[in-house]
Amino acid sequence: MKEKNTAIEKLEEAFSFLKDNFFFLINCYNKKMLKLDVLISGSTGYIGIELVKILCKHKNVTIKYLCGNSSVGKKISYFDKSLSKKKLPKITKFQNNFLKDVDVIFTALPNGEAQKISKYLSNKNILIDIAADFRLNSAKNYLKWYKKKHLAKMNINKSIYSLPEFSENELKKYNIISCPGCYPTSILLPLVPLIKKKIINLNNIIIDSKSGYSGAGRSIHKKYKNLNLYESIKAYGIGFHRHNSEIEQEIKKIIKNKTFNITFTPHLTPMFRGILSTIYIETKNNYNLNDIIKVIKKNFTNKKFVRIKKANSLISTNDVINTNYCNISVCNTKYKNKFVILSAIDNLIKGGSGQAVQNMNIKFNLPQSTGLL
Repeated sequence: MKEKNTAIEKLEEAFSFLKDNFFFLINCYNKKMLKLDVLISGSTGYIGIELVKILCKHKNVTIKYLCGNSSVGKKISYFDKSLSKKKLPKITKFQNNFLKDVDVIFTALPNGEAQKISKYLSNKNILIDIAADFRLNSAKNYLKWYKKKHLAKMNINKSIYSLPEFSENELKKYNIISCPGCYPTSILLPLVPLIKKKIINLNNIIIDSKSGYSGAGRSIHKKYKNLNLYESIKAYGIGFHRHNSEIEQEIKKIIKNKTFNITFTPHLTPMFRGILSTIYIETKNNYNLNDIIKVIKKNFTNKKFVRIKKANSLISTNDVINTNYCNISVCNTKYKNKFVILSAIDNLIKGGSGQAVQNMNIKFNLPQSTGLL
């Protein structure tokens, strides 16, 4: 019986592989390997550099343009010496006429810049934004949270907020893909399945997230010059951090008009990269630890980049650094119906560049792991 079950499992794995890679295998069979010309705008920031590294390994991608403002004419290896042996274009200032030469535009820019670029996209262009320009579903909400007017209102409804584990079937319909923020990525992955299943109380969810300082960008070193950044921890944005807007928006999509109460507090820590989110939940109707794990596991069956760890595992950011994985652990507390969820990601990859490439892979019917493993 055990051998029979093993054989069935192997058949299921084979079927899953064929299903996930159907179009890619057809392309290979026809000897028409898909090739994508790519432009990266904001290529010298922490996320931009990680994106360059990933795409250098991606067999379906040619990096056509690397764009920046203050570093025009420099080689990308000036910012990361590991790229010195790669044949890459020098950094140039973005021009709208570059769009006719590329299939995919990645934007890792200050908020508002991708909105400007979106006005000049052709039907063949796919814009994948790693900033917040198209994360919110209305210009009104964008103004509320980002204190500036949206410059491409006509494109909001043409975009999708794409956390790929939840949106892979929908995102293929869109040419503007918005990647979630790093904190919401670590929070929504474990929370959404539980909210959909209606097994947790929504009136008091507490989220404590700790991030490496790279999440604040290169300017963090100047901003915290006299605040002992490398040997202290600092809470910020209490109650009003912009990522609240994404978390609330995505929960409202599930529960519609029901009320909920989430308290989210982020912290900067003296490490370069990584996020560990600690989420405190209370279950309904005596659902226990195993019930929670079962719901989360079922939601991520065949989702390569989400790993559900054993109950009460004390996971760390070290387990996911330099990967596109999200590790999730559910832990007991001394109270019968209260539990703690731990969720760890690399903020620069799963919370940034890796997730962007994962979205691109899905959009073009490539294996999701291409360039990421």
